[in-house]
Formats: sequence, C-alpha cells, structure tokens
Amino acid sequence: MPRVKHIAFFKFKADRTPAQIAEVWRVMEDLPKRIPGILDLTWGSNTSPEGLSQGYTHSFVMLFESVAARDAYLPHPIHQEAVGRVVPHVESVIVCDHEV
Repeated sequence: MPRVKHIAFFKFKADRTPAQIAEVWRVMEDLPKRIPGILDLTWGSNTSPEGLSQGYTHSFVMLFESVAARDAYLPHPIHQEAVGRVVPHVESVIVCDHEV
C-alpha cells in the first residue's frame, strides 16, 4: 500500500511577524499527535539559492501511512480547526501530494 507525501508551500501576508509565523508551525506540529495516520511532519523556511520560490517562504511535508489516511485527514475536524487558524496568516498556499 503506497504512502502519501503531502506538501504545502506558504506565502505569508507581508505584515505577518516572525512570532505569527511561528504560531502557524505550533498549530501544524500538533497534528500528528491528534490525527491518526500521520507518520511524519517537517516544516521549515525556504533556503533554496535558486530564486524560484515565487514568494513562498515556508513549506511543510507530511507523510501519511496510506491514501486512505490522507483522505481521512482532509475533512478531519482537527485539521479543519488548524486550517481556520492558519488561513488568516497566509496570502496563498500551494498543496501537492504524491505517493511514495
């Protein structure tokens, strides 16, 4: 059964402080403890020297145990609560999933 990498890229609103951005991470880092099927979660700021980020400054990568686990996560009330806390801070988000 394939696992799924769930990758999100964040472009924060220009007026967001480092403390507000750190709060987004605190919201996200708790998800694997609260939602079944998340095997790993990493988060960080862009360090690429390529200059191709198009203003996206941070990303997170989540590893799900299966497609079904990812599909259950998306509408999960805890995830939806996190989305509600994160969205006010971002200008835009790109999400890309692939099986591994």
